[in-house]
Amino acid sequence: MEYVGNYIMAFIEMGGLLSPLFFICFHLIRPLFFIPVIFICVSGGILYGPIAGTIYSIVGITLSSVLFYGIIHRMPKKLERLVNLKQKILGKHAEVNTSQVALLRLIPFIHFHLLSLCLIEISAGLKDYTRSSLLSTIPLSIVYTSIGGWLSNLSPFHIVIFLIGLLPFIYLLRSKEIIIKWQDFFQVST
Repeated sequence: MEYVGNYIMAFIEMGGLLSPLFFICFHLIRPLFFIPVIFICVSGGILYGPIAGTIYSIVGITLSSVLFYGIIHRMPKKLERLVNLKQKILGKHAEVNTSQVALLRLIPFIHFHLLSLCLIEISAGLKDYTRSSLLSTIPLSIVYTSIGGWLSNLSPFHIVIFLIGLLPFIYLLRSKEIIIKWQDFFQVST
């Protein structure tokens, strides 16, 4: 999948005047390739800079959310399964508001459309959902597109220094396993 994402981003770079349109369309087809929203937002910051990349990402993510709204309402069994999954993860009576969804979207490991489902449940209709979705995507787009813009301005020397600085954290955060021999764990009493 990484190669597909890199190929599509190279195609967008070569798009010329249609490049922003390709970038926004890439947001729409992103779920089909299981590409994280954050990858596209960071790429938008690298390709277009923080301001234009943020605007294109907000438009693309909002259109993707509206497309999800239209598709999920045409498949009631899938909607029911997603609601059951949400209830297992968050609880039956847990209800989040738009501000909470905006903060949860900043966390990279939470599924984007599961949070969109939360917005569907608290929205009165498509118009209210679109407004809530737009408001909840603004912080995500600003933060991660700014990171992409920051990365594009770094020199290779600074990137290497940054990566070397990450090495101690990778070592400290590794999984620590303890191996206990069978005989030590089950001591035979005589």
